[in-house]
Amino acid sequence: MISFPNAKINLGLHITAKRKDGYHDIETCMVPIPLYDALEIIMDKKTTFTSTGLPIPGSDKDNLIMKALKLFRKDFNELPHINIHLHKNIPMGAGLGGGSADAAFALKLMNNLFDLHLEDWFLEDYAAQLGSDCPFFIENTPKIATGRGEILEPIDLDLKGTHLLLINPQIHIGTKEAYAGVTPTAPAVDLKAVLTDRSRWKDELVNDFETSIFPRYPEIASIKSQLYEMGAFYAAMSGSGSTVFGLFEEKPNKGNWKEGYFAFEGVM
Repeated sequence: MISFPNAKINLGLHITAKRKDGYHDIETCMVPIPLYDALEIIMDKKTTFTSTGLPIPGSDKDNLIMKALKLFRKDFNELPHINIHLHKNIPMGAGLGGGSADAAFALKLMNNLFDLHLEDWFLEDYAAQLGSDCPFFIENTPKIATGRGEILEPIDLDLKGTHLLLINPQIHIGTKEAYAGVTPTAPAVDLKAVLTDRSRWKDELVNDFETSIFPRYPEIASIKSQLYEMGAFYAAMSGSGSTVFGLFEEKPNKGNWKEGYFAFEGVM
């Protein structure tokens, strides 16, 4: 069985509170985008994990896909062995949720392959144990995410036909570093209300991480400025960075970016 885990972007991201468990409460709108990995899972005589494409740091056993399998095996006895192959195309540590998508899509594939017949809400519970972004990718539709990111509420947001230009400057920003520069505060605007009016997005749809990350990494801020100069009706950093995306009414040119940048253009 094969599937194509996709990345996501964040439309607005507010850090609203520091939690007693060490995490932060957030409010954001997550939207799937047409940038994909490829994931294949087949029955085999022993369980193996291999990958191609972008190199994945860490050991195979620490990969979220293998952790997803471990969760299933804890609750369902004698699951058969499988061969897992991941072709990695979504940049990692880039605010695009690629690893979370891989894990969520693995849960969905294994649910079908093992004939477990688990409903989406059950899979979301497993996904929440793997990472804050993981539950979003189970239904994989635009959602308002609160709590750690695992509390999801559908939102009617139609970006069909919108052109996306996504730029990653290959700057790695650790989650700890990103949160260290943020002071949690209540949102200044109603996220849902802003999302209903695109004319408000540029000035009011804010990613709180930009406040601390842009002064430290002016190169990332410069990308956002360039996307607006190219005609984007909205541009922002996704998640905790360092990817910056622009949304356009018409197909943009890819621009002249520094050598080594990851650039992707697609249609929502």
